[in-house]
Amino acid sequence: MTEIYLDNAATTPMDKNVLNDMYDKMQNVYGNASTLYSIGRKAHTVLEDSRDVIANSINAKPDEIIFTSGGSESDNTAILQTAEARKNLGNHIITTAIEHEAVLKPLAYLEEQGFKVTYLPVDETGVISLDDFKDALDDDTILVTIMTANNEVGSHMPIHEIGEILKDHQAWFHTDAVQAYGLLDIDVNEDHIDLLSTSAHKINGPKMTGFLYRRTGVDFPSFVKGGDQEKKRRAGTENIPAISGFATAVSQITPELKHELHDRYYGFKHQIIDALNDNDIDFVVNGTVEDNPVQHVFNIWIKGIASDIILANLDLEGIAISAGSACTAGNIEPSHVLMAMFGNDTNRSSQSIRISFGKFTTDSEIDAFTTALVKVIKRIKKVD
Repeated sequence: MTEIYLDNAATTPMDKNVLNDMYDKMQNVYGNASTLYSIGRKAHTVLEDSRDVIANSINAKPDEIIFTSGGSESDNTAILQTAEARKNLGNHIITTAIEHEAVLKPLAYLEEQGFKVTYLPVDETGVISLDDFKDALDDDTILVTIMTANNEVGSHMPIHEIGEILKDHQAWFHTDAVQAYGLLDIDVNEDHIDLLSTSAHKINGPKMTGFLYRRTGVDFPSFVKGGDQEKKRRAGTENIPAISGFATAVSQITPELKHELHDRYYGFKHQIIDALNDNDIDFVVNGTVEDNPVQHVFNIWIKGIASDIILANLDLEGIAISAGSACTAGNIEPSHVLMAMFGNDTNRSSQSIRISFGKFTTDSEIDAFTTALVKVIKRIKKVD
């Protein structure tokens, strides 16, 4: 049975160039980058060359890049350490109701410690109102943490406009860019971003590797205590093969590829929509397809069928999709993102599926997926 993988928002298969680079580094660059002898200096050179590649990808300075274990550590570091470092300036934080758990859970912890958190609502396209944001901002606000692109519906937040509003405010601006990095052009200076989180495994790189961009002047203690690695900003011996693989994955992403993938993913969505319409399937798109710079995530409500039933049946066909964030998979619950968009009383949150594309996804795979999806839906409806 041929496997079709359409859950790239959860993780992506590693690029062969990344695998080859990592294998080479595992064999030949095994030294500790903090040591002074030649084997260690060789590792240090790879580390800093990788830092340069990644810094250039967001128009940052190399020494503003801190390598981490991934998006969750980067988010936790940005949020918890900002709160600790700036609690004398205020106790208010602004976020959105549809953030990833890696943002929501540290914020819940901070609320237990006495911080005040404003969770901005979103409209039916999954986007906040700038007027709501301006109304929430006050003199006690020390941090704004708003994702660049949502992991369940693909909505794109007005990051540039938020940065413009905050550029003369005391609040630091953090964005979880895990789902946007590699797909959108990100310029931390033009967007006035102070802190930015990413993860390598979303762009065909290795798991357990990411970075936190921290603007010069944004200072707080290391979240991970221990040695003096990463200029005393993140303890732990750097994973040179994974970091080098991350940089290789980044180097594969050209402006031309970004444009090509945007158009290809947009076409995939319309392939699916056309197939469902042609077969009289009762469905609704969650979010928006048009005028969205983030096209790799597609979320649809299949009316009347629980999402876990669809997932299980497609899995039997060798097709992998999801019902939402992979970080809550294995315990399928109604999506907090869809409830924020459409309310708690709708069946959308438990009857929707997420299809997410990657650079290795093909037209033929989308055709096979739509054929299988229509077959599954009609079979379940007939049983009902």
